[in-house]
Amino acid sequence: MATILNDLAKVYHAEGKYADAALLYRQSLAIDEKALGPDDLGVAEALAEINSRAFDLLIADLNIGQVGDGFTVVSAMRRVQPEAATFILTGYPDFDTALQAIRGQVDDYLLKPADVPTLIRTIKHRVDNRRPLTPERPLKRVSHLMQESLGEITREWLRLVKEHPEIAAIPISDKERIDHLPSVIKEMARRVDIDSDTNTRVAKAAAMQHGQDRARQGYNIPLIVIEMRLLQHVLSTVLQHNLIRMDLSTVIGDMMQVGESLQEQLEFSIRGFQQDAREAA
Repeated sequence: MATILNDLAKVYHAEGKYADAALLYRQSLAIDEKALGPDDLGVAEALAEINSRAFDLLIADLNIGQVGDGFTVVSAMRRVQPEAATFILTGYPDFDTALQAIRGQVDDYLLKPADVPTLIRTIKHRVDNRRPLTPERPLKRVSHLMQESLGEITREWLRLVKEHPEIAAIPISDKERIDHLPSVIKEMARRVDIDSDTNTRVAKAAAMQHGQDRARQGYNIPLIVIEMRLLQHVLSTVLQHNLIRMDLSTVIGDMMQVGESLQEQLEFSIRGFQQDAREAA
């Protein structure tokens, strides 16, 4: 659901299964039925509405059609109409940590099922006491975050790898463990920046060489997979810690590109490992 109110008179909401919530807002805030926006629409329609009409308040469900896509609507409102109050509505209290991290882009968040009087008081209070606008900091894409956090990503990944008993038992230097990381991260960032659907030939060749190196160093295929899984974990953690700096409208698509690139590089690393094993035999 995305609900937008203008002077507590206009309502826009998406995702029909939460229409009862929209009705609640209409009744509790004495909203004029003639001023209401369209019903049962999703993220794309919400973005179009934000770009065509002026609003004072946005209430976006955390998950409208896809997981976390409410952030897309919030981010768009903050860019297009920064004076509007924005709320995230969620039924998952355990998501509290991540929501706290994006306090800079939302005025507050509401838990559902909400206590109606408390809900209305919170909305009215935020609308009546809006925070003064602050100069916007440039928001970052996932690709930029990965490149500027390369050192942090490398250190954390190396720490996790060395804590894994089987991987730590392989007698190679730290340099040999991390030599491939810069090229892996550079390729993931490249795919995000140009919205490519495949890795470059150079990246595929580098991934195959990495697999061959791991074969000679005493790895097996499950350990190569574990290393990649740990890298994905580190990337997700770094992203979560930096959500307040991110362009939330692009995060989901960017992370999908990162995942696709990582999986393709893993595939070619395994091919390289198998090729080396065949040649050794």
